[in-house]
Amino acid sequence: MVATDSATSIGELAAGLRVAVTRLNRRLRSSSLGGVSPAQASALAMIERRPPSMTRLVDALERDGLVERRVDDADRRCQRVTLTHQGRRALGSIRGRKTAFLEARLARLTPEDREAVARALGILQLLAGDG
Repeated sequence: MVATDSATSIGELAAGLRVAVTRLNRRLRSSSLGGVSPAQASALAMIERRPPSMTRLVDALERDGLVERRVDDADRRCQRVTLTHQGRRALGSIRGRKTAFLEARLARLTPEDREAVARALGILQLLAGDG
C-alpha cells in the first residue's frame, strides 16, 4: 500500500494507483461475466453507447440472441445493431455482479475505511474524467 504522506512522490502514488485499479478491474471482469466472454461483455456495453464496427463479435452476440441487426431506414446500406431484451438483461446482470462483488469487499472494511473509500471515489472520478 502506498502511503500519502509528504515523502511519497507523485510517481509512487501514480504507480500504486495504477496497480490497484488494474487489479480491481481484472477482478471485476473475472467475477461478473456469467457465461459471456470478456469481449462479448465489452461489445454489449459498446453497443449500448454507440454502433461499433466489430463484425465478428456482433455475429457471435447475434447468434446468442443478445443483439439484433436492422437495416437503417434512412440508409439501406447500413445495419444498426441494438441490444435485445436478453442482451439488456445480460448487461444488467454483469453490472449487478460487479456491484455485488464490490459490496462484499466493502462490507469487510471498517466504517472508517469505507468513509475513506467514499472520499477517494470523487477523486477517482475526477481522474477518470467522470466528474
